[in-house]
Amino acid sequence: MVELADSTRLATDACEQALAFVAGRAEAVAAAVVGTLSLTRFANSRIHQNVTEDLEAISLTVALDGKVARAQTTRTDAAGLEALVERALAAAALRPPDPEFPGFAPAAPVPHVDHWDDGTAGATPDQRAAIVAAFVEAGNGLEAAGYCSTEAATHVLVSTTGQRAVSQATTAQLDGIHRASVLDGEAAGVTADGCAQATSVRLADIDGADCGTRAAAKAGSGREPMELPPGNYEVVLEPKAVASALVYPAYMGFNGKAHADGTSFVHLGERQWDAVVDIWDDATDARALGVGFDAEGTPKRRLDLVQGGVSSGLTHDRRSARLAGVEPTGHSVGSEAFGGYATSLFLGGGDEAPDQLVGQMERGLLVTDLWYNRILDPKTQVVTGLTRNGLFLVEEGRIVGPVQNLRYTQSIVGGFGPGKVLGLGDDAQLVGSEGGIMHVPSARLASWAFSGNARG
Repeated sequence: MVELADSTRLATDACEQALAFVAGRAEAVAAAVVGTLSLTRFANSRIHQNVTEDLEAISLTVALDGKVARAQTTRTDAAGLEALVERALAAAALRPPDPEFPGFAPAAPVPHVDHWDDGTAGATPDQRAAIVAAFVEAGNGLEAAGYCSTEAATHVLVSTTGQRAVSQATTAQLDGIHRASVLDGEAAGVTADGCAQATSVRLADIDGADCGTRAAAKAGSGREPMELPPGNYEVVLEPKAVASALVYPAYMGFNGKAHADGTSFVHLGERQWDAVVDIWDDATDARALGVGFDAEGTPKRRLDLVQGGVSSGLTHDRRSARLAGVEPTGHSVGSEAFGGYATSLFLGGGDEAPDQLVGQMERGLLVTDLWYNRILDPKTQVVTGLTRNGLFLVEEGRIVGPVQNLRYTQSIVGGFGPGKVLGLGDDAQLVGSEGGIMHVPSARLASWAFSGNARG
């Protein structure tokens, strides 16, 4: 295992040595990551897996007379780095020139982002286990499952254009469910799940007992759910559901490459969202996670994507920025085929407590989470998926009972469109989703289309 104090030196030395082996034969960018990723997983209310993975890898991108190739390795010794360079140069020589190659990022200062915590970087299995134990115990005998993870990584990028970038980041996460069973009657054996999660730079911020209490309350309240017909319902989406919903606008909408390809919903300068909606990406925000530069070495900064409901920005890597005639925004994830992606997305919050949002509904649904989500049409942002881990009917501002899970088929942008956002919560938080980690609040929306039950 690499000592944390040595990670910056190891990553920097590997990048510099790789460029030395290039020896002026091509333009090149070397990027290395060194650190650890640890995971404590639990099921049936018991820890069943505890693993730690050493992160130590370097990638090299070379440009030889407009011919571009990339190679990577986990070997950072001299022989491994020399082989990496020769492999990348040989691959480049076989490729045709790329007429759209935008060149490598020039030298530019990288903002200092303080997303590092020594306690998280040095977290032990016992510390993660204590958080898991608190989560499990809060369920008072309910069956629990989930994971607690910690990650600490140093990222270094060095290029022949003179760019030198170093950044460190830590992440701690707890994501778990409690499961309640119906013990007698016609519904005996049927289970109800409730979930809760917490994400932070600091493991010390993760309160296992609080998450466990919230998940258990959801599960206990979910027994004997009623069946509701499909239709359009007013909803309050909790932060986990909001994060799941915003994955596709971020992935296939604000993406500059998707916009150039004509598959994005975004019409810059148009009011496509409700006037209360502000969406931006900002890795430099103290509430965010991650590092201060992208996979190409472009410094990160705040980028406004929606301002007062008006679509105002796109995420660009160097290639899509060149096509659009704009400056890159620092959103490369290392794949020209993918384009730029907002990895530190924020949805601006409101001033209402979640209970207030629920209390204002005459009749609607409280949605804990969305999953198994699939996009049907990027241009309209119609997505289908299922509810899970807690769905509740609200009447006259009160939760009256649990509801069987439903399938939704809904335009995400339409759901947050003009006149559709009835309130935003004051509970904005970091939430892990299938598209990464976002900072989002609860949202009360005028209408959400449920197209069937969980079987159809």
